[in-house]
Parts: sequence; structure tokens; C-alpha cells
Amino acid sequence: MKISEKKREKISEQIISLLYSIIPKSLFTIEIAREIARDEEFTKELLLNLKQKNIIVEIKKNPKGIPYLRRSRWRLSDKVYNFYKKHR
Repeated sequence: MKISEKKREKISEQIISLLYSIIPKSLFTIEIAREIARDEEFTKELLLNLKQKNIIVEIKKNPKGIPYLRRSRWRLSDKVYNFYKKHR
């Protein structure tokens, strides 16, 4: 099933809103997928697209500095957070 670009943008906006609401925490891909009620692979595709646009940041290490082997956490970039903070 093909999802239109407009719907992809709306779902991406949901992701950004979710990440903004939990600042300064970061969420794993599966947690984001559960919150927006979407498939994990589809969610990861949207997350990577947002990362490419420098809207979100991928965290590949745990708090102790040990790299994750198969997981990633996500948070808003500082630039985007400051923008939303000013305009809300």
C-alpha cells in the first residue's frame, strides 16, 4: 500500500510533536512507532528522512558511551527545538 506524500508529512509532524513533548528524553524507534501507531520499519524510514533534513538527531550510544548494535534513539536537534520553543 502506497502512502501519499501529504500523509507522510502529517505522520512526520506527529513524530516531531512527540519528540518535542518529551524533551530532553530520547525515544527508541519502537517506542515512537507504538506512540504513533505505525509499523516500525515505516517509522524508521520517516525518522531517517527527518534525520537527513537535520530535524532530528540519531543517538547510537547508550548513556555509558557503549554503542548500540541494532538500536537507535532519537531526539529533536537543538536548532529545531529552539525554533519550536520560540514559536509556541
